Amino acid sequence: MSDRHPELDAEQAYLDFAYACLDESRERANRMTSNYAPSSGGTTQARHERESIVEGVVQRLAQLNLGDRSLVFGRIDPTGTGERFYIGRLGVWDREQDPVVVDWRAPVAEPFYRATGREPMDIERRRHFATRGRTLLGIDDELFGELAQGTTNGEVRGQGALIAAIEASRTGRLGDIVATIQGEQDEIIRAPMPGVLLVQGGPGTGKTVVALHRAAYLLYTHRFPLEGQGVLVVGPNRLFLAYIEQVLPSLGEAGVEIAVLGDLLRPRVRVDKLDDEATAAVKGDLRMMKVLARAVSDRERPLREDFHIGFGVQRLRMTMGESRWIIGEARRRSRGHNSGRKIVEELVFQKLAASARKQVDAGTVRERLRHELPIRELLEWMWPVLTPAHLLHDLYGSRALLRSANRAKSGPIFSAEEIQQLHRPRARHADDVIWRFHDVPLLDEARALLGYRPGKRNSDAVRTYGHICIDEAQDLSPMELRMVSRRSLNGSMTVVGDIAQATGAWANEGWGSVLAQLPDKREVQHRELTIGYRIPGPAMTLANQVLPLAAPGLRPPQPVRSDGDPPRVVDVTTVAGVELVDVVRSEIGAVVEGNVAVIVPDSLEAAVRELFEAHDLPFGGANRHGLDQQITLVPVRLVKGLEVDSAVVVEPARIIREERQGVRSLYVALTRATKRVAVVHSEPLPDMLNE
Repeated sequence: MSDRHPELDAEQAYLDFAYACLDESRERANRMTSNYAPSSGGTTQARHERESIVEGVVQRLAQLNLGDRSLVFGRIDPTGTGERFYIGRLGVWDREQDPVVVDWRAPVAEPFYRATGREPMDIERRRHFATRGRTLLGIDDELFGELAQGTTNGEVRGQGALIAAIEASRTGRLGDIVATIQGEQDEIIRAPMPGVLLVQGGPGTGKTVVALHRAAYLLYTHRFPLEGQGVLVVGPNRLFLAYIEQVLPSLGEAGVEIAVLGDLLRPRVRVDKLDDEATAAVKGDLRMMKVLARAVSDRERPLREDFHIGFGVQRLRMTMGESRWIIGEARRRSRGHNSGRKIVEELVFQKLAASARKQVDAGTVRERLRHELPIRELLEWMWPVLTPAHLLHDLYGSRALLRSANRAKSGPIFSAEEIQQLHRPRARHADDVIWRFHDVPLLDEARALLGYRPGKRNSDAVRTYGHICIDEAQDLSPMELRMVSRRSLNGSMTVVGDIAQATGAWANEGWGSVLAQLPDKREVQHRELTIGYRIPGPAMTLANQVLPLAAPGLRPPQPVRSDGDPPRVVDVTTVAGVELVDVVRSEIGAVVEGNVAVIVPDSLEAAVRELFEAHDLPFGGANRHGLDQQITLVPVRLVKGLEVDSAVVVEPARIIREERQGVRSLYVALTRATKRVAVVHSEPLPDMLNE
């Protein structure tokens, strides 16, 4: 940035005009809501039209309420036209409906993010603004063609604005990057919508915000049909959702659904806590498809003896052989288990009517006997109507049912030890069960096998979406990926992650195993983010000592900032002692208003919590509300995807030893900070960190 750009006052005047137009638009929208206040008068069509107008105006008001966020990011000057286009967060027009600010997603704005010295895209100038609120602080110009000066490789756009955004203190919430989107990021954001777009990006490359900006871009560009079909963003946990929840509203898009997998279940159940990794590995295995299909089949049972029931002065009968025939017919004719119940009932009453000595209509038998307890017990034995929760509750609660569901013609599906990992004590009722997160895809698989319950189509129906963004996809198990794929209306997805950060119970070793469970209607688009914006060079150098063991052959991102504070490595007597408190206080002093994450292995969380409380060190926990405190104590398993000003990584050797993907977990922990990293240890450091 220059000390004072000669056009600063003129550009400030233009920003003032743009904000005045924005304020006037907001006032007009407010007046419209008053004029079209909902009422009960008029025809149904008139009321519907009023409600639609008010809904549209309310949405527009939400877009126009920027708060402290910047309206205008800069401008582009097309070559030889004398025109100027100011690029901003949303489109703004004056009273004559001439454009004052162009929405960043509009096609005309593309050169603002994509132009390079080699491909100037018919512009001669790109100007970046540094603003605070409505005040223009500085201007950063890039020239092209005959006006070109300095670097022309186009690797980094708006260096001053970008570095200022990177070095700003973290707030505990992810911010948008719309003012500083770089060329390789913009290419992904504006990529064609159909099919699967796979994005590999190392730490700090901006893959999460790129995926969120892509969701906003697609909604803008493909408003019809996406506004009706819906856009879904799937995150790994609620802490992560709290961290990203403000990005899309800041871009003027509040209609995107952000969820963890448990939010997508129908019918709804309560979900909390993780399984141990051995159990999670079984639940995520594709072989669970066969186990669940067998578990459903085990609930479709012929009679063990002939059935008799009184009907007036005579007795009706159904034989075991007839019940086997009914089960076979229901399996052949039904598309899902629950829909087969109607077929079973129909055939049962037909067989009972046929057994009468005097001719009797099956409908009459049904009407007179369907509420009788023996009939209800018969139907519940042969073909019960089930919810996914009932099926899994019964299956998990019975070792015999687990053994039966594990049988296949070719032999056991899982080993005896593996299948018994699923066993858990029965609750009083399935509705009382609090399910584990790794049960979610199994409940969804069960729902797909069972189908709708009679009369419950609305509550059991699964919503599909026109586009789905999956973040941290490298950690999803095959069963979880199947669950997400079911929500895809047309196979359009954006899948982002980093194989080097695959740390879950189902850590994928490559993208092939992820793509195998996703829609394959079109050829997959592959993209890679190669520039690291978040992590300073010295911290990245430390993390890169771990990368070859975390993901051999994967190239590290190139940091934008080569300078920065060198990492601190502090050898202490005990990691749960006053020396750790001193390190944390020192980091707070270094980042001033920034935040600090103390990243610990699970086994140390309680001890460090007690330590901080004993020394009156104020701190927060990583929960669904995000990183609300300046100091946050974060178990290493929850830190993925977050960014902080300073990261204090506690006992690396224990992280490697205790985590299923220990080296990768350490790599994740070392790549969370935008400014400083401190490593605190009492055990010897892993060899890779001694280099």
